[in-house]
Amino acid sequence: MYIWIRLLQNLKYIKEKEEDKTMTAIIDDTYAEAFKSMYSEILITAVNRKWLDHAINAATGNASSSILCDCEAGLDRYVGPGGDETVQTPDGRPGAIIQLHIPKFWKDPKKLEKAALVRISQNILTCPTTSCFNLMEDSEAYFKLGKKVAFFGNRYQKRIERFGRKMWWIPILGGEFIMDRRFGYTDGLMGGNLWYFGKNTESALAAAEKGVEAILPIPNVITTFPGGIAGSGSKAGSDYDFTIASTYEKFCPLLQDNPDVEAALPEGVNSVMEIIMNGKDMASIIVATQAAIEASKETDDLLMISAGNYNGKLGKSFIYLHPDKQPKI
Repeated sequence: MYIWIRLLQNLKYIKEKEEDKTMTAIIDDTYAEAFKSMYSEILITAVNRKWLDHAINAATGNASSSILCDCEAGLDRYVGPGGDETVQTPDGRPGAIIQLHIPKFWKDPKKLEKAALVRISQNILTCPTTSCFNLMEDSEAYFKLGKKVAFFGNRYQKRIERFGRKMWWIPILGGEFIMDRRFGYTDGLMGGNLWYFGKNTESALAAAEKGVEAILPIPNVITTFPGGIAGSGSKAGSDYDFTIASTYEKFCPLLQDNPDVEAALPEGVNSVMEIIMNGKDMASIIVATQAAIEASKETDDLLMISAGNYNGKLGKSFIYLHPDKQPKI
């Protein structure tokens, strides 16, 4: 990817920007390299936004990266009352769509099923007033999650039809928990990303926050890291054989003077923040990428917006930062 060559070529502009913090950041002439996933969408509803948020946070927790997590998960968007009202919830209550992704190269849909089963049964069912619905009814592939979660009912569970849907009913101390019988899954995309090179931590973080805010209302895309931002972007591989990823030392500001490191940051960059995006398809991630760039490019002391790639070794879906470079899909 040789991103450091491009960064050094833009050094003159970066120095000028250091002197004038109001200049628009460089948009690097590069691309993010995304790869295929298997993913599922789940619609959660609750009595109000407070308890809906509790369910979202629990169900998408500990799901930043498939490096060690069972999946990558995040909030797509709020729907129904108080959210995107073009999408109505079956029970008319406030709702939220979450996505769960695993890399397709894992070649094991059962891993996605287990991640969904654990998160529905331990995080959504347990959250007061929630219900759970399948949004991928047209998918040919599906998991019979409703039946498995319903065993919690200890023989008191039953099949019902409600809201024109085939569901499971489970008696609980708070009243009832209902969920669809089947939950679909299909191919998605993982690994869209943006790197924010700042003069300081404040500028890199502020720019990334603006990017995340711009992504949130866009349908079919999630950001999986805390607050949507990774402060510890990684590379594939490690000097230790028991882990598959490690810090990206070339881009660590505090290692630029280390003689053992092939330093890749131009002078003036003292912090790098990253946004990682997963989604339904490439078109959605392209829209989210451009929205994030547009929202953040004029952040004070932001020097450059770039992206990570592996020259096609990881994935074949390239999301270009310069929209004129993006092939039609």
